[in-house]
Amino acid sequence: MNALDLIKRGVATLVNEDELVEKIKRKRLLRVKLGMDPTSPDIHLGHVVVLQKMRDFQDLGHKAVLIIGDYTAMIGDPSGENKTRPMLSPEEIKRNAKTYLDQAGKILDLSKDKFELHYNSEWLSELRFADIVRLASCATVARMMERDTFEKRYKAGIPIGVHEFLYPLMQGYDSVMVDADVELGGTDQTYNNLFGRDVQRAFGKEEQVVITMPILVGLDGVQKMSKSKGNYIGITDQPQDMFGKIMSISDELMWSYFELVSRLSTEEIRSLKDIHPMEAKKRLAFELVSRFHGEEAAKYAKDEFERVFSKRDVPSDITEDVLDSSCLPIPIVELLIRLRMVSSKSEGRRLIEQGGVYIDGVRVNDVKFEIKSSGVYMIKVGRFKFRRVKFN
Repeated sequence: MNALDLIKRGVATLVNEDELVEKIKRKRLLRVKLGMDPTSPDIHLGHVVVLQKMRDFQDLGHKAVLIIGDYTAMIGDPSGENKTRPMLSPEEIKRNAKTYLDQAGKILDLSKDKFELHYNSEWLSELRFADIVRLASCATVARMMERDTFEKRYKAGIPIGVHEFLYPLMQGYDSVMVDADVELGGTDQTYNNLFGRDVQRAFGKEEQVVITMPILVGLDGVQKMSKSKGNYIGITDQPQDMFGKIMSISDELMWSYFELVSRLSTEEIRSLKDIHPMEAKKRLAFELVSRFHGEEAAKYAKDEFERVFSKRDVPSDITEDVLDSSCLPIPIVELLIRLRMVSSKSEGRRLIEQGGVYIDGVRVNDVKFEIKSSGVYMIKVGRFKFRRVKFN
């Protein structure tokens, strides 16, 4: 695969290819920017799609410029939102950003000649009001209203905060400050990234090439992967949980995952279509667990999956949690959170409503169900997530 084919693999939009080729010929080493707002502490496979494209550029000799949007996160990206995002506190942002670099390092080459890290508070916090006015002059209200999110909210009478107009300007200013040659993002970032070209031009900079990647659909098979929607596969998920989650995606969705997060070649992926879908999915799960946890962990996760799936058994190393009976009665949703089997009450309620929560083999149908007496209970969430809990 030649360099341009590698860059274009899986890409949704490229603005534009001629500019990219010209930059490569003229500059050789490109500065490839990706901004990530630390709105949650974990990176999931949806993030991997674009981080992996950044790694492709690194493998071709270019420099990855990762920007942690600690300042822009206080506003919140309005992309795809039908209401104003709540503003995060500096403490929340700092806590979420802490783990980003370690997790991104599982995908990116963090060596000094291949990687550069910035927090956009480095320059955005230094702007005076006059600087912000100048930045705002780069855009018109008409240009802002081209954004479908704003247009829909305006027509529906849903409030749009003036501060939300600042978000694409701030992201564009990031591109000015790091001299971005290329900016990466998901397709939901197309407006912001293209807007960055306008801001660069206004500041007398060469316009960046914009490359966007498709949005990875989550475990529900409908919405984009998101921790808030509970349909995500985190790269820090335990090996068996990660393996089981990947095996739970549909056969049709599996090929999208192969295309966007697998490192297999196009030819290797094509050859897998000749085997049984479950075996192909095991190949995908094994590859991803190996990448983030090592081959030994992947082998164990695969063996456990096959044993549990074929025998309808429980895992051999099931975790047992001991809780004091003083917490009884305890609502099932609260218990699932305490056992770290779900990340939020909304995820717990959704799983119960979908029939995915069992106690001692009996499906829980009531989201208000409570465990009232002490004893030992086997809790199952989904097909492959188990916990034994003992109330003393």
